[in-house]
Amino acid sequence: MISETDKNYLAEKGITEGQLFKQLDNFKKGFPYLEIVSAASVEKGIKVVSDEEEKEYLDDWDMYKASPNKRIVKFVPASGAASRMFKDLFEFLDAPYNIPTSDFEKKFFDEIQKFAFYQDLDAVCLKNNGKSIEALLEEGNYKSVVENLLKPKGLDYGNLPKGLLKFHKYGDTSRTPVEEHLMEGYLYAKNEKDEVNIHFTVSPEHRPLFESLIEDKKPAFEDNLHVKYDVTFSEQKPSTDTIAADANNEPFRENGKLLFRPGGHGALIENLNDLDADIVFVKNIDNAIPDKYKETETKYKKILAGVLVDVQKKVFDYLKLLDSGKYTHDELMEILYFLQNELNIKNPDTKLLEDAELVLYLKRKLDRPCRVCGMVRNVGEPGGGPFLTVNADGTVSLQILESSQIDMSDPVKQAMFRQGTHFNPVDLVCGIKDYRGRPFNLKDYVDANTGFISVKSKSGRELKALELPGLWNGAMSDWNTVFVEVPIETFNPVKTINDLLRTCHL
Repeated sequence: MISETDKNYLAEKGITEGQLFKQLDNFKKGFPYLEIVSAASVEKGIKVVSDEEEKEYLDDWDMYKASPNKRIVKFVPASGAASRMFKDLFEFLDAPYNIPTSDFEKKFFDEIQKFAFYQDLDAVCLKNNGKSIEALLEEGNYKSVVENLLKPKGLDYGNLPKGLLKFHKYGDTSRTPVEEHLMEGYLYAKNEKDEVNIHFTVSPEHRPLFESLIEDKKPAFEDNLHVKYDVTFSEQKPSTDTIAADANNEPFRENGKLLFRPGGHGALIENLNDLDADIVFVKNIDNAIPDKYKETETKYKKILAGVLVDVQKKVFDYLKLLDSGKYTHDELMEILYFLQNELNIKNPDTKLLEDAELVLYLKRKLDRPCRVCGMVRNVGEPGGGPFLTVNADGTVSLQILESSQIDMSDPVKQAMFRQGTHFNPVDLVCGIKDYRGRPFNLKDYVDANTGFISVKSKSGRELKALELPGLWNGAMSDWNTVFVEVPIETFNPVKTINDLLRTCHL
């Protein structure tokens, strides 16, 4: 089944035959559903920060940022193409009618002057059609306007990544999401040397465009804010690509060659693992708002970081105590209480353990990467949710799950999912070094049994695609996790072009 040519191709990508066969086996067997105990809630597993605690956590973060030799990085997955943002407009171009008909189409054209890219679009319309947007719309030539927005002859927005599109107006200027994240980094991730470290994961074909934008915009940000930016980039590694399978779960081939596909955002655990950082903020590229709305967002980013600093200090102190060997039984009970009630790790068998066995268990559970995740009250937005989940070792802990990981044919599990009070806005602060200051190998904490399989088509043939365990799902499965409630104002994603017409983006 695997030829010498295949073997050479695998070697070129850095993928072993064993990995290939394991992936094909995943197609045949599928991925098991995860056993859930309940949805997490403010009664079970989601922390609500009081007014008094707010100040403490904000102070904790300010103190941490002021301490020397602490490297803080803002990590922004930014390789996502914007094509899905424009799905409705692409459909309009292919529609048999020429006048806006759907509510979506009408809203887009009725409010087109509000978009930050309006002036750019007007200029290309004048260049390509000899007429302004207003003139084209007056004569009913709506599709030319859309073509100038989406196609290569115009702004080419249909082929660019979201990070490079103009999202927000600032008087006569505008900003892309990349620039908004530069500002965010200044607001909550600046260190004691007035440095801001930001890392973008990008696709290879768009990397030069990102680098050019940073080169162009960074000097003004540094001059205006009196900071120094260290902006770095990485790409998903070819070794994290996954094999595509045909309907019979055999390798999908094009012209005889194995077809591999990007492994999804779970592949970025490799990029995160390569960072030199003590604390990392993780947030998607499209969740960015103008400066006038950033106050609440900044406050809660700092609170999440303060919670992480507080949790880490306790974990580190407990691990030092355990390693010293100079602890009492009461102190072990205190650590166990922390594990059960602050980290929400439950294990009914701990009451059966002798002190020496309990120490080993506590060390194993405490000495892991840690993440604090913002959770937003459900308001109908898409996204995974927070759950109390049974792990492979029989313990119960907090996890972020997608609906595809839950057995919806089980009425009990379906009810748990439907009754969930919160969803995951991808708002994480991560501690990726241990108490000795050594980096964790994050790949050791991935649950390989939590990938995703989807069915697509390629050249008219059915294709099965395999996604690696999601970055904040299975890729962080064996991390210590704390959920904190944050307000909906901190979550402002742009999934469709008309989302930019929401108040928070204007």
